[in-house]
Amino acid sequence: MRTARLQAIAAAVLFSTGGAAIKTAAFTGMQVSSFRAGIAALVLLLWIRGRIVWSWPMLGVAAVYAATLTLFATSTKLTTAANAIFLQSTAPFYLVLLGPLLLRERLRRPDIAYVIAAGAGLALCFAARPAPMATAPDPELGNVLGVLSSVTWAGTLLGLRWVERRRAGIGISAVVVGSFIACGIGLPFIWPLPAAPALEWATLVYLGVFQVGLAYIFLTRAMGHLPALEASLLLLLEPVLNPIWAWLVRGEDPGMLTIAGGSIIVAATATRAIYDARSPAMPATKGRASP
Repeated sequence: MRTARLQAIAAAVLFSTGGAAIKTAAFTGMQVSSFRAGIAALVLLLWIRGRIVWSWPMLGVAAVYAATLTLFATSTKLTTAANAIFLQSTAPFYLVLLGPLLLRERLRRPDIAYVIAAGAGLALCFAARPAPMATAPDPELGNVLGVLSSVTWAGTLLGLRWVERRRAGIGISAVVVGSFIACGIGLPFIWPLPAAPALEWATLVYLGVFQVGLAYIFLTRAMGHLPALEASLLLLLEPVLNPIWAWLVRGEDPGMLTIAGGSIIVAATATRAIYDARSPAMPATKGRASP
């Protein structure tokens, strides 16, 4: 159990470094997205020893996941890391709304309270309107892409739950194939390559190998040994740490409204996870993994 906790914490910490690392100055959002996804796909493919479970549902989920990877990377490049991760963290907001329609999951009163709280946090993140800066040149467009990323991430989570019900182990295949698709989406936009210093190229390698690839390996190993509530709460380290790394490494200040909105979203998500774990009517979800 102790090892599983450390693995979940390691996964959350690695995921959280994405905001600061994606903001590497030499590369565009699409270049970062393509290289990051392609390297991560190769790492995960090696980890599962090339054993892809092919099916049409898997390909559908992979396509939605690829959209999430692309939207999140470009959003993070355009707006603050805090806004990007807090907006992406509202995915459960859409899961609560879509669950009764797509998965026939009953909507409960605490779910309604969560929707209201998450909606308030979302509104604060949008109301913040940070001024353009070197690390966030177009916050308004980045925020819109962040919302779209949260929607596609919610769709990815719904899809993963659906395909896993059909056949265990198919979810990781969707993640690997989706990463290859995301790499392909960005390929037309990677040229011309910048004359970037070695440290900038090393950052791209870090994103693919560690921030996504190794983090997913840690997370997958931990999930089989941790209670769902503990895993969910440990993974909330990601949205908490993400803006801190961006501030320390890039000097990025997201503003008080964004921090307030993000705090509401994180607190509402933690409260809902605790309620789900204690509710006999519905099993707790198994946390979240970052795109």
